[in-house]
Amino acid sequence: MALAPLVLFLCWWGSWPYMALVVATSLIVLWEWLGIISARPKAALVAIGGAALVLASLMLVIRPVSAAAAVVLVGMVLMALVARGGRQLRPWATGGLFYAAALALPALILRADTHVGLVTLIWLLAVVWSTDIAAYFCGRLLRGPKLWPRVSPNKTWSGALGGALFGTLAGMFTIYLAGLPSVLLAAPVALLASAVSQLGDLFESSMKRRFGVKDSGSLIPGHGGLMDRLDGLITAALFALLVGLVRDPDAPALGLLLW
Repeated sequence: MALAPLVLFLCWWGSWPYMALVVATSLIVLWEWLGIISARPKAALVAIGGAALVLASLMLVIRPVSAAAAVVLVGMVLMALVARGGRQLRPWATGGLFYAAALALPALILRADTHVGLVTLIWLLAVVWSTDIAAYFCGRLLRGPKLWPRVSPNKTWSGALGGALFGTLAGMFTIYLAGLPSVLLAAPVALLASAVSQLGDLFESSMKRRFGVKDSGSLIPGHGGLMDRLDGLITAALFALLVGLVRDPDAPALGLLLW
């Protein structure tokens, strides 16, 4: 509740303030990821990955998406060469850059669409936030069988289904408020985005369990790190971008919402 108004304001503003928010957030996500896996040498890996994120984000202004993706790929290769800890740690270290870029690039590309960029961003936030909130309360109220107790002991099937339902409704309601003509036709995309966001939550839980970490950080009092709040948004944003690019490579935001 404290952070949402600021985030929404910068989403509405767009331009360089919004880019600064996205890049700063992705850099923190990269830092927390490398902290979870105890990456070495952390400072060098953060410097390489951070430089790749900043350069890729800036290149989106003057170059196609493929150029920004190439910068991220080069950064991942350099991180693999620098990372220590054997073959098992190197894929995790490079995965941190991919994960951070999966937040930064979709958020910037989708918002850049002058037609429905802001609507797309609000749609994505509405789906993910509604999924998280509904999953929590439905799980607490209805309880029932556990979803995946080995990975996340508190999550239930009732919470997952409730989150998917309310996330889909939130996506449809956003499109309706925006006056777009595809409220019903775009509902399956909202449902899939909601499901993907929950998979992102489970992925981060399994990662933290693997490395014996409770929270990704302590940046947000009572909630842990930024990754703990953005895990579902990252996977949903990547999913949304891929769907948009497949349907309309020149205007992915339009491709995502207009069916």
